[in-house]
Amino acid sequence: MGRLNGRRAVVTGGGRGIGAGIARRLADEGAHVLVADIDLEPARAVADEIGGEAVGLDVSDPDAVRAALGGERTIDVLVNNAGYDEFCWFTEVTPTQWRRMLAVNLEGVFACTQAVLPAMQRARYGRIVTVSSEAGRIGSKGNAVYAATKAAAIGFMKSIARENARFAITANTLVPGPIETPLLDKVRALGEPGDKMVAAMIAGTQLGRLGTPEEVAAGAAFLASEEAGFVTGETLAVSGGMGLGA
Repeated sequence: MGRLNGRRAVVTGGGRGIGAGIARRLADEGAHVLVADIDLEPARAVADEIGGEAVGLDVSDPDAVRAALGGERTIDVLVNNAGYDEFCWFTEVTPTQWRRMLAVNLEGVFACTQAVLPAMQRARYGRIVTVSSEAGRIGSKGNAVYAATKAAAIGFMKSIARENARFAITANTLVPGPIETPLLDKVRALGEPGDKMVAAMIAGTQLGRLGTPEEVAAGAAFLASEEAGFVTGETLAVSGGMGLGA
């Protein structure tokens, strides 16, 4: 603990699930955390709990992102966690669904990263951590668009790492597997098909269980810390070995 004393961090999608777990862990490590979420009330609840700040933020709105995160504001750590998913077989995906997932999962990462980078470059310090998904590496039935956006985020972070290494800014990606979150509850809400999907996710891991937001948060805290100062452009899986295959 205390690895982030004096640092200022932003966690998008920080009002619940993995984002809330990351916000709590970064605060435990000493960071002052800005909890950003499209739903302000849960963001406020987490911020009040950890002694941070809260902001209502739709990451798919570039102007709102620049207003909240850009300018001269000092941000040492950015965690791009906000995400959106809709279960749908690809042949049934609508243009509206495609645009929404692209806007949040990829364009949101773009907007937040671009907003904080100028100040990080001036300070010659920064940690950028983007939460992707194993779906972006191995694919996922009923989640083709989601998987595509998450795969793109991995490539984006590698490029940001290359461009910004000269400023001592690192950029890495976290790749969770099946995690016990409200997003997984949406899958369960599908009834029997959803239960089968969750069971298949668990079976796809080597450890045979769901992960927790706290376990993902531990990875984020490491990548945000000085201990990871020589780690950039990497993809850290927190997925119970899901990426290993059968």
